[in-house]
Amino acid sequence: MAIAKAERLMNLALCLLGTRRPLSKRELRGSIEAYLEAGNDDSFNRMFERDKDDLRELGLVIETVENLEGETGYLARRDSNRLPPVSLDAEEAAALGLAAKVWQQARLAGAASGALQKLRAGGMPETGDPYEGQHSAIEPRIPVHEAAFEPLMLACRDRRPVVFDYRKSNAARPEPRQVEPWALECWRGHWYLAGHDRDRGAERVFRLSRITGKVRSRAGKYTAEVPDVVTVRETVAAWAGEGAQRSALIRLRAGSGYPLRAKATGVREGADGWDELEIPYGHGLDAWLVEFGPDVVVVEPADLRADVVDRLRAVARG
Repeated sequence: MAIAKAERLMNLALCLLGTRRPLSKRELRGSIEAYLEAGNDDSFNRMFERDKDDLRELGLVIETVENLEGETGYLARRDSNRLPPVSLDAEEAAALGLAAKVWQQARLAGAASGALQKLRAGGMPETGDPYEGQHSAIEPRIPVHEAAFEPLMLACRDRRPVVFDYRKSNAARPEPRQVEPWALECWRGHWYLAGHDRDRGAERVFRLSRITGKVRSRAGKYTAEVPDVVTVRETVAAWAGEGAQRSALIRLRAGSGYPLRAKATGVREGADGWDELEIPYGHGLDAWLVEFGPDVVVVEPADLRADVVDRLRAVARG
């Protein structure tokens, strides 16, 4: 069955590339044996539409125009489907191969694999896998565990507004949010969405792990202009205290909280199983510290300690 479909796609591609004028579906059906064997018009139409979509997915540029008889016709111009030679050296090819390995989940896995196959067919040199046979501590993969990732990725691509329920770190229950999604970005192992929050009339960043339920698409156009540069990582970093001018003193249980240790400006090991850390203090640090639960105790400043206690109480009530 797979061989028959591949042969059918090849014959359709040759017909579209070999014609000098648009060919109607009627003419294509009469030129390809597999289409002649289709049981009825409905079966042929479904088969043809699937084949046309498959060829476009493979990279063939198919134009839809009216032929001389006024019928809808199809053709694939050779100049539109001719690419220049792929001139990549071994290091560039290896970098692309490594990038393709990053996406192992959602629809990006198939897209990355397909793009790599097209480049190799165009002359990109084959390279060995630098991770093959190794069990490195650094894996060339970006994990995507949140169910909201794929629908939000597609909504960003298609510029579609979405609605979802979102639970803030200090809230007992989620609230509905209407968002015009702009971009997704991974920062410190967590995925974030940047977009225009319609209810608040301003840019907002949402952590995907706090989205509950399904992400639902909405019809209509965006009401706010999409910025040329969306700084998801910079926004989240600012909320987490990156570049902050103040410092906070916390006690951290020994052997835990490695992300906190990585950003600490000073560490004093304690003899009681707890270490003291000085970390940059900026907007959103309280929400980050809450994630470490009983492994973190805020010593100072007092306002940060109070914010962390309030968030923990909200979580306990929820």
